[in-house]
Amino acid sequence: MNLLTVRATIKAPLNKVWNCWTEAAQVQHWNFASSDWHCPATSNDLIVGGEFHYTMAAKDNSEQFDFWGTYQAIEINKSLEIVLGDGRIMKVLFDETQEGIVVTEQFEPENQNPIDLQQAGWQMILDNFKNYVEQGT
Repeated sequence: MNLLTVRATIKAPLNKVWNCWTEAAQVQHWNFASSDWHCPATSNDLIVGGEFHYTMAAKDNSEQFDFWGTYQAIEINKSLEIVLGDGRIMKVLFDETQEGIVVTEQFEPENQNPIDLQQAGWQMILDNFKNYVEQGT
């Protein structure tokens, strides 16, 4: 299985990076790929077997969908293994380095959009996350 990978190095303490990633109220501030979208509703049950649900919506109300998944494995401040709502696998890794916290997302591509478009979209969301965390939340 070929996983797509996106990565960002975040200059912030590991605990802050983890909390901004896993606290539903924080996710609303960064979980969108472009400024004409937002994430107006979030929930996150951070336990194995628990689910997260993030409403992804166009600000003009033209489109909306529930991005969700079920946690398969959780290592606090280290990694998350998730099965997305459509059955695809996703992993998120948090690695502490001298340059900062490297957040790596690996995910199975879906079949509706070109691979490069998927990779770019996920990278834009991760870049939003980096900016949100580094700007002091």
